[in-house]
Amino acid sequence: ARARNVGLSLALITRLLLLASISWIASLVTPLFTIPSIAGLPEFAVSGRDIILLIGGLFLIWKATHEIHNRLEGEEGHDDVKVRPSFTGVIIQIILLDIVFSLDSVITAVGIVDEIGVMVTAVVIAVGIMLIAAGPLSNFVNKHPTVKMLALAFLLLIGVSLLAEGLHQHIEKGYIYAAMGFSVLVEFLNLRSSRKKGTKPVVLHNPYSAQANAAADVGGTATGTTPRP
Repeated sequence: ARARNVGLSLALITRLLLLASISWIASLVTPLFTIPSIAGLPEFAVSGRDIILLIGGLFLIWKATHEIHNRLEGEEGHDDVKVRPSFTGVIIQIILLDIVFSLDSVITAVGIVDEIGVMVTAVVIAVGIMLIAAGPLSNFVNKHPTVKMLALAFLLLIGVSLLAEGLHQHIEKGYIYAAMGFSVLVEFLNLRSSRKKGTKPVVLHNPYSAQANAAADVGGTATGTTPRP
């Protein structure tokens, strides 16, 4: 619980800092350089926003794929495992991911709302809701491994969406939300069916050691997944 609260508190601070840097945020959409036309393709103007979205998208795709592999075919974690998700490393990941996820919403808010107080209030309320819901949601995901896999699939989808945005290929958010919503509905029906049949959930591999789980839980809260099965 403490680690989760630290992660969400840092998310709040990060978003407030982004709002306080509105002039800098607005400048991110200004092209930094232009890639000339190659093989008949049009010129491509690259801005700071594009770079952040491309890096964030690639990181999400790598992270989700890595976690899926470790959960299904990876080795079981032990206390003497060499690679552990350190508390500091996970905190850095949370901050970077939160910047990527918040960037577009902050840019949009700047164009819609003139009063920064309104935006700050909205951010505080949103993080407050996450603080309340994070615990029950984390416990639910831990009890249902298929939900964890679905959450990782959502990360892949979001990563592809960020890549597309960074390459100036707009994907309507409604399509993404519809796909996620339909997937959640199907999974809900599957969980109800499994409960009626008394089917036990599968046991996923846990690539983290017992000591590392506390730190890794912070990253799981930020990305919608948790490292323990």
